[in-house]
Amino acid sequence: MLAIISKLILSELRYRITAMKQYVTGLLAALLLTLPVGAYCEISLPATIAQLQKEALQGNAVAQNKLGLMYYTGKGVKLDYVEAFRWYRKAAEQDRAWAQVSLGVMYEKGQGVKQDYSEALQWYRKSAEQGLPNGQYYLGVLYEKGQGVKQDYAEAAGWFQKAAVQGLAVAENKLGLMYYTGRGVNQNYAEASGWFRKAAVQGLALAQNSLGVMYYTGQGVKQDYAESAEWFRKAAVQGLAVAENKLGLMYYAGQGVEQDYAEATGWFRKAAVQGLAEAQLNYGMQYYTGRGVEQDYVESAGWFRKAAVQGLAEAQYNLGVVYMNGRGTTKDEMQAKEWYSKACNNRYQPACDAYRMINEREH
Repeated sequence: MLAIISKLILSELRYRITAMKQYVTGLLAALLLTLPVGAYCEISLPATIAQLQKEALQGNAVAQNKLGLMYYTGKGVKLDYVEAFRWYRKAAEQDRAWAQVSLGVMYEKGQGVKQDYSEALQWYRKSAEQGLPNGQYYLGVLYEKGQGVKQDYAEAAGWFQKAAVQGLAVAENKLGLMYYTGRGVNQNYAEASGWFRKAAVQGLALAQNSLGVMYYTGQGVKQDYAESAEWFRKAAVQGLAVAENKLGLMYYAGQGVEQDYAEATGWFRKAAVQGLAEAQLNYGMQYYTGRGVEQDYVESAGWFRKAAVQGLAEAQYNLGVVYMNGRGTTKDEMQAKEWYSKACNNRYQPACDAYRMINEREH
């Protein structure tokens, strides 16, 4: 769970900053390159579409791959996944590694062809066995997820390793995650930190965030809040919501940076508008207490609700308190009880206690 700055306990406000935990599982499978084919241009090619099509029809695999890329991205031609798939396949069948990984992506996503993880796996493997790090990375992801093949963390880690030693940042980050969780490899925080760093210095926001967490917790590195805040900042300025929220927490607590509630509020807002439930809760708390922003119970209740409907137990509880007290909304004990119930079902004990108190009073 990401850190949360506060919760309400019944009708009283109690602030706390929970221990920040490693952000791993939420994004273990979240990172797939959205346009993996976007840079697959291997040599200089003809300037016009007509020339390119001529060479592709003559069997030039590089021209076929380039034509597939153009149809995939819609650059220079109308976007057409079916055409992209056709040209990628022609190039892939001639053993062009870039085309093979691109064809795998189209099978994996069901773009221009029926989704087929087994087919994706085979084309990734062909590319990977030629030593292409992107193919090795995607093959590792399928083994990690168990898509098109039996789930095998050790096999996944092996392919991530092959891609990582070639300097592919997303693979370095994945390998760091494997070492952090001990999936497919022996758990080793120092090794995890090392791989996160390699990806972080290449500018990968996910790795920068993970490295920030390592410095915050002192896992694999010496604990250093200032260093932690700096890595969170690098990821936050790239718009990574979890890092924005964490940087807000650092400013709120004055850890590694000078305490600044207004700065904290600003970072909470950036993450909140991206839909991050923990940031929505934190941003709502700023409005509730008037720290870093003018106190506004109505605004506070609105942000609690956004987080609550996403299933965040603390926000559901807070919304129950808001209804119980009538701060920012009409007082409504039935609504309060409903939100307490939701939070209690999510195993949030203060909500269970509040729900029980209402029941006891009613009976």
